[in-house]
Formats: sequence, C-alpha cells, structure tokens
Amino acid sequence: MDVISYNHHGIVHRPTKIGNGKAVGNGVSEDPDYTVEDDKNQIFHVSKRPLCLTGEMGAGGDKTNKIPLRKSLFPHVAPYVIFHSYENRGVCLPPEVTKHLKWRLSTITPLLVRRTLVNSGFRLVKKSPEWCGTWGKHMKSMAFKSLRESQKINHFPGTFQIGRKDRLWRNLSRMMIKHGKKEFGFVPRTYVLPQDLRGFRQVWEKTGGKEKWIVKPPASARGTGIRVVHRWSQIPKKKPVIVQQYLSKPMLIGGAKFDLRLYVLVTSFNPLRVYIYPDGLVRFASVKYRDDINYLSDRFMHLTNYSINKTSSTYTSNDSVDSCTGHKWTIKSLWSYLKEKENVDVAKIWASVKDIVVKTMISAESSINSLTRANVSSRYCCYELFGVDIILDENLKPWLLEVNISPSLQSSSPLDIAVKGPLIKTVFNVVGYQVPSSVPARDVEELTKKYELDTLCLDLRLHHIGLGQMEKNKQNLYCHQRKREDYLEEIIEDLTPDDVRHLLAYEDEITQLDCFERIFPTKNTHEYFQFFDCQRYYNALFDAWETAYGDNRAKGIARLQRLCQTKFHLTQGAKFSPV
Repeated sequence: MDVISYNHHGIVHRPTKIGNGKAVGNGVSEDPDYTVEDDKNQIFHVSKRPLCLTGEMGAGGDKTNKIPLRKSLFPHVAPYVIFHSYENRGVCLPPEVTKHLKWRLSTITPLLVRRTLVNSGFRLVKKSPEWCGTWGKHMKSMAFKSLRESQKINHFPGTFQIGRKDRLWRNLSRMMIKHGKKEFGFVPRTYVLPQDLRGFRQVWEKTGGKEKWIVKPPASARGTGIRVVHRWSQIPKKKPVIVQQYLSKPMLIGGAKFDLRLYVLVTSFNPLRVYIYPDGLVRFASVKYRDDINYLSDRFMHLTNYSINKTSSTYTSNDSVDSCTGHKWTIKSLWSYLKEKENVDVAKIWASVKDIVVKTMISAESSINSLTRANVSSRYCCYELFGVDIILDENLKPWLLEVNISPSLQSSSPLDIAVKGPLIKTVFNVVGYQVPSSVPARDVEELTKKYELDTLCLDLRLHHIGLGQMEKNKQNLYCHQRKREDYLEEIIEDLTPDDVRHLLAYEDEITQLDCFERIFPTKNTHEYFQFFDCQRYYNALFDAWETAYGDNRAKGIARLQRLCQTKFHLTQGAKFSPV
C-alpha cells in the first residue's frame, strides 16, 4: 500500500500555493514544520502538530469520551464520519478507526478535497484495494461493477446523459417534444452534427444566414474548441460537434456577458433526491460585449469560461467574497447587486433556475436508473456533484448552457476557496461516510462501549437493493396507481423494512444540509411526476412522507426510531409484519 498522506500524529501534503500565493492553512514559516522527500524525490510538507486539536479535553481539562463521530438519528444505525473544514482539524478519531479510513487519490483530486479529508481523519492512498472513498473522473458504466458495497464514489453510471452536450440536448429535446417548449424550452435550439446536418441546413436557409451560432465539441470542457460563427463555410460538416443558437442579447453588467456556475448535489436518482448550493461563481467575459459580426472571433468577448479569460490582458481578479468588482463574483454578490442596483426580483430568477435543474435531472433519470441498477450493487456507493451553467438573457430568463459531471474544485483564488471549501465539507457530510466493517471485532467492542454506541461500523443491510416478496408486491401495487390521492395516505400506512431504510437514510442526510437547499423531494415536487418516463414507487413514498411529516419532522423521525429500536429496518427478505 502506498500511503502518501496522514498518520495519527501529523499531516503530510504537497506544498501548494493558492490565490495570493499564501498556502491554505498553516505555512512552513508559521509552524515548527518541516519538509521531507519520498523515494521518488517528491517534496512533501509535514505538520508536526497532532490532528486532535479540539474536543479531546473537557471544560475542566479532563479527558472525555465525547464521541468523535456523528450519531445517526436512529438506533442500530452506524454513526457517520464528521468532515471538517479544509482549514480546521477536527476532533481526534481513535487510531483503531483512522487506520481503516483510506481514501484513494485520483489524478483529479483537488487540494481542497485532500485537505478536507486529512483534517477529518482520512489516510490518502495511491494503491490500496481497501479504500472507502475516492474523488475521480467519471467511469464507464461497467466499471462500477468493480466497486465494493462499502466503497463510495462521486458519480453515478450514465450521468454522461446530461454531462455530454449532445446527450443533454437529445434528452431535453425529447422532453420538449413530449411536454412542450413552455416546460422544457430553456435550452437554446441545438443541432448535433453531422447527424442533424440536413435539418440544420434547412433552418440556416430559412433564416437567410442572419443568425449567429455557437459551435461546441460534444464532450469538451473549459471552453476548448468553442467559437461563434455566422457563415456556412465555418460549420464543420463531418466532425462531431453541436451547433447551438447563439443568445445574442444576453443580460450585461458593466457592458460584459456573464454566466453562473451552480453546484447541484444528487444523492439518489431512485428516489430522486436533489439539493442545490445557494452560492456559486459568476464568471464574466473580460471584454465588453458588442452585438456585431465583426467581433465574433473575440473569445474574450463572447465566452465566459475562466480558463479562457484569465489569459486576457484585461482580466481583473477579485479576491473578495462580497465585492462586485473584477471578472469573477460569488452568486450571493450577484443577487445583492441585482436587487440593489437593478431592482430585480431575484427570488423569481432563483425559482426558475431550480425548476431547470429538477427538469434536467428528470430528463436523464430513466437511463441513469437503468445503468445504476445494472452495475451498482449497493445504494451506498454513488452520489454526484454537478456543475450547472446558466446564462440570463436581457429579459432575465435563465437558459441552461451545460452540465458538468466533474466541475472544477480547484482553488485559484481566495474567492474560489471561500465558495468551494465549505461546499466540499458539506457534500461529504450530506452523503454520509460510515466506518468500514474492516475494523476488528475486539476494537469494535471496545469503541462501542467507550462511546456508548449500539453499533459502530457500516451495516451493508441498510443499503441492500434486494427486496422480499411482500416488498415487491407493495411496490408493484403502487407503481400502477397514477392518481396521487390513491397512494398519498396508504403508501406510508404500512411501512416495509425497505421503506424504513430509505426514509432513515434520507432523514439522516437532510440533517447535514447546512446551506444546501432541498429542491426534490418537497411537498410540491409531485407536480414534476408528469415528466417521469414511468411512475417511481420511491418517489411516491417520499411524496407521501413529505406531505405527512414535512411540517413536523420530529413526528416522522419518532415513528422511524420506534421501528429501528426493534431492528425492523435490518429485516431482509424474510416474512415480516408491516407496521
């Protein structure tokens, strides 16, 4: 095993400078730290300070047995690892636990993610089959079969259905045809070439070549290969691209175009559970916009990608979270600016954005569910953080530009760190990592006694996909009931063990949302059921649960607690009495 970071007495990381040149956290000049060289002559920074800084001592200086893990709301459910900020080391986890908290590094694991993990007690490893988490690139669907039931990865199979620009358009176009432009007309008209070349030519000739179009590779990022065109000779005829109608009348601030990078967390596609982060990034073009065909080749004018505009001589950085200056703002700063300077109804825009996000996830959920069911063995294994790009036109209508399945979490400035640092910590706390079952029985016994727990390690039965016959019968019954009133009360009247497992995971999950906003499920999201390809039992279950207990969560939680006290939620397949 190649352990490159974290031991119980210190933290090891590569010396990296961020933003204004200062290292995130404590630098060599501030602490009695030192650097070492590994066997490949790579330099690492070593902090000699112990991981345990807070929570170990009581008010009077005495050692306490305060649990360094987050307890579940429910009995006989293992506690969760507490994730701490990239800049603060948390309560010391016992070495009997930390030796089993292994995180597999990938080529794209960002610095902020690594520091968050190390501060939370994880060991970062390059080569070990015993890892329990990783942050990496999207894999082919078949590769998910190799995941163990106790391993968690930041992707679902099939999310390329919205992560690729061509697949995103195909899915939303299908929904637009089925449900109308009023519901799904939030994407600019798009053609996938060369397949749609004939149809695109007809539209081109119909408009007399007067419109502007933006050409994009179907699976690129950071603005690679994107250009704005207005002549037929500029259209690739054989190369795979998408050609999208250019929004020539965008909203401008200070004369410049801008777009919004939003962060959306999906913890499950069946049932659908979607959360949106209230803050994100506003990326400005570095040259003022002109609606003139003579300036179409100016990428600094027409594209808002940071990776492009940072190379512009006119680009101005912004290191302040609250400042409305420079070419990158926070979304919270944008909302403040629009309310105060432009008298804009920000709540209306935000509601439209959330509607776009939910519908976009629904457009691909059928394919993603099919691939997940075929390739993933446990509900514990997958979650996904999406980067959703939105642009506003001159009428303040939001348009979806693209969805990123590996949004950049790199920390190029203090502003990036201020947004992404808390985001990362909260994502990990929401998705819930539990202590792996590889901890020896003797250590488990001692730790459960010390911290007064009824269980310590991940119980795979909680995330089991298989159903007993009575559970299958119940699901078949309600999957064919299209009218909401037919299931709203009855579906939660008699809960099955599988129902309870889903609901307790959800209730534990939403205690950790912090700033994240839950946008699906809610008491009103049943209105989106018409857009699903088929009725989902679990969506109906959660709709009924939110209707019954959304305004009184304590009552619903108490009901689940009573069932968990008898270990009803751990019943597998065998006959049971619904309660």
